[in-house]
Amino acid sequence: MAGRPRGVDDSVILRAVAEVVGRVGPAGLTLAAVADEVGLVPGTLVQRFGSKRGLLVALARQAAHEARAHHELSRQGRPSPLAALAALAEESMALMDTPERFANHLAFLCMDLTDPQLHEYALVVHEAQREAILALLDEAVAEGELRAGTDTGTLAESVQALITGTGLTWALDRRGALAERLRRAVTTLLSPHIRTEEKR
Repeated sequence: MAGRPRGVDDSVILRAVAEVVGRVGPAGLTLAAVADEVGLVPGTLVQRFGSKRGLLVALARQAAHEARAHHELSRQGRPSPLAALAALAEESMALMDTPERFANHLAFLCMDLTDPQLHEYALVVHEAQREAILALLDEAVAEGELRAGTDTGTLAESVQALITGTGLTWALDRRGALAERLRRAVTTLLSPHIRTEEKR
């Protein structure tokens, strides 16, 4: 078996795949477009990943592998659990900063829903996000940001649904910036559960 061509790491190639998907969607993704993005020839990608589907599966696998660590980074450098939660919401949609890019990544999600292998990886990402949201909410209760007795499990499910729903609503009505919409939506959802200073 021939050795793997050196010079461009797989992680760099998969970031390029995500970028190309954002521009043209999974249907428009080609080996040539990805190769051009990273300065390789399509044959190199065939040797490493086998096909266009191989690229998409590798991208999904990497996202699943990195999901938990990626979400945990949201807490670092943030002043509070709720500030980290707002950052997590924004970062989860960072690749979808235009309605067109949102639509293209949504098309990839539609593939995840119908392809068993892709669905397996997408579910890992989904569950890792929920776990990260729940951990931040539990930490917010422990630190007195949220009221004692808050049902963090149910609230985590609502936050996760809100992130996805806000992205879709923004892509439809196109009002304001998505990051701002996400932050406002999360703040509104959490506001009934936040402890006031005088009650702390």
